[in-house]
Amino acid sequence: MLLEVCIDTPEGLERALASGARRLEVCSRLDLGGLTPTHSLLDEALEAARPLAVPVHAMVRSRANTRYQPDRAEFAELCTDLMRVRAQGAQGAVFGLLTEDGRVDRERTRELVHRARPLSVTFHRAFDQVRDPLAELEVLISLGVERVLTSGGAPTALEGLSVLRQLVRAARGRIGILPGGGVRAHNAQEIARESGALELHGSVPFQAE
Repeated sequence: MLLEVCIDTPEGLERALASGARRLEVCSRLDLGGLTPTHSLLDEALEAARPLAVPVHAMVRSRANTRYQPDRAEFAELCTDLMRVRAQGAQGAVFGLLTEDGRVDRERTRELVHRARPLSVTFHRAFDQVRDPLAELEVLISLGVERVLTSGGAPTALEGLSVLRQLVRAARGRIGILPGGGVRAHNAQEIARESGALELHGSVPFQAE
């Protein structure tokens, strides 16, 4: 089981690596759902993770747009942020864009995936707002996205287990399903076992009950 831990402070970075994180998602402002990390925090994470061979993925989200429908100016900011974290040496990028009718924004997601390469791409929890998760999973597969972070459309991964199971079955190894949302030490094994997922996403303090 691979544990990805999301951090937005140097203290969180230290605790994540100490707790056994095998991948980091680096952000700023987790209180806003996670924004693009500062230059200094991403550099610090890359330096700390390198000796441990822990991959570092960076959130790419310039504003707290909860509908995940960036306007033209915001999309330009996303592209700029993406180029910056790629140039800094992040191994992955995390982003998610939707259309007004609850679908994956195919065209702009395709552009971001292209700009991100050779980085690995995670489509974040914007996915929990799509109307038809199984159909949109196929869209992400067709766009070459490596994994999708999702709670199964529920407030927490534990509550979304039934949908997570369906997504893992539908993925058939073509894309990673990364359950996130309320994942903690006391429920991680249950979520992994019941969903069939091979990776989990949590935040520090992961050990907290």
